[in-house]
Amino acid sequence: MTPDLVLLGKALGGGMPLAAYGGRRDLMERVAPAGPVYQAGTYAAHPLAIAAALATLDLLDATPGLWEQLEGSAARVASGIESAASAAGVDVRVQRVASMWTPFFAPHPVRSWDDASAVDTKRYARFFRGMLERGVLLPPSQFECAFVSAAHGPEEIALTLEAAQAALVEARS
Repeated sequence: MTPDLVLLGKALGGGMPLAAYGGRRDLMERVAPAGPVYQAGTYAAHPLAIAAALATLDLLDATPGLWEQLEGSAARVASGIESAASAAGVDVRVQRVASMWTPFFAPHPVRSWDDASAVDTKRYARFFRGMLERGVLLPPSQFECAFVSAAHGPEEIALTLEAAQAALVEARS
């Protein structure tokens, strides 16, 4: 399926504030100066952010197998957290796309607002604090995603999963 519009956020800039969007020609022609829709923003075309984005894309292109490495690492994190949660007796579903992942404290996948509004955010907060105490920084909100980067090798993945095992036991209560 081809999307009508694509929005790319901060990751595009390699940590710099940058966003980009694109889409079908008929929609893009509605944006000024060609059309009546004005678009501007904080993340719009800052030269330093553009340079960071180009450097990020160059690195991704120049590193054979990097996308596959990121996919595999994120899959190991997701399955490891779900296994640790199961062993701890905690309902967790890790939803993941490529290197982005989010652990939801719910007995089922989160696919709608109704599903999202039913997750256990208090349990996530306990898990977050447990991970932080063990040196693993996750997004503080249940509704943000974490990322695996090229800097996360097997040792970092193992340490993350070890921390998750203990933090999930603590989050149980």
